Amino acid sequence: MIKPIQLIRWLIPVLSFFVSARSHAQGVTDNVELQRMADEDQQSRRKENIDWRVLSKEDSLRRVRVFELIKEEQLKTGKDYLNAGIVFQHGNDTIASAMAVKSFEKALQLDTTLNRWWYAAAVDRDLMRRGLPQIYGTQFNRRNEGKWERYKIDTSKVTDEERKYYQVETLAEQAEKERTMNLKTVSSFYKDNGIDKTLLLISAEHKKGKQSVYNVNEDVINTFGYELIESGKDAEALKVFKLNTELYPQGFNTFDSYGEILLKTGKRKEAAKAYRKSLELNPANENAREILKSL
Repeated sequence: MIKPIQLIRWLIPVLSFFVSARSHAQGVTDNVELQRMADEDQQSRRKENIDWRVLSKEDSLRRVRVFELIKEEQLKTGKDYLNAGIVFQHGNDTIASAMAVKSFEKALQLDTTLNRWWYAAAVDRDLMRRGLPQIYGTQFNRRNEGKWERYKIDTSKVTDEERKYYQVETLAEQAEKERTMNLKTVSSFYKDNGIDKTLLLISAEHKKGKQSVYNVNEDVINTFGYELIESGKDAEALKVFKLNTELYPQGFNTFDSYGEILLKTGKRKEAAKAYRKSLELNPANENAREILKSL
């Protein structure tokens, strides 16, 4: 693991590089190694039963390598800086968190089409590491009793309009997010009760609105449906996606997913109808448009 004094020596040429780095010239390609490391960073956190000691070591090695690439002036494009920021953000000190902020800031300077949320999250995480309140509201922590809560926030520094620009929830949406993060999961109920009782539960909890005990938001039910597909339970997934379209009739993605499972189970006419409804709700849904062409 790289030592603090070594990091400081690295940091002098590194910070000057952020100032002098060239713009994204036409024909310059993204750094493949940086993309691979950023992908590994994200994929390693989607696994079950993570060994955090092993992951911490892997994170450290990736950060060292990114410092080397910066010193060698291998970061050229906005995507390169984005990927560097993704690696730096999981450091455990303020040097790494500051580098993440600078990386994401540079990425957006070079390419305004990139995901702006990363920058806001990095700023909040850096403030949190320094013991200061966050300003955007991207950081949530678990309390001792296991409940999620938003990390302390200074609401005077950033407006909701600025939060929206950086693809962050408004303050009201963050409060709702905190509530839903502490709700029970449909998946846990399903494991002990089966699909029929789960469908009844989803409908009943949906009627309760903000008084619900289980999270039955549109995207959560959609994810549950895909979990069933991955488990080879297409017939059950079909029931879940169908119910989701009934509970959220204005959700284009619910109809897109419903069309997908209908097509997978051989119901082509019904699938075409679902995809047409999805496209009607969102004319920009190219996935539905392409599948309808094939049908």
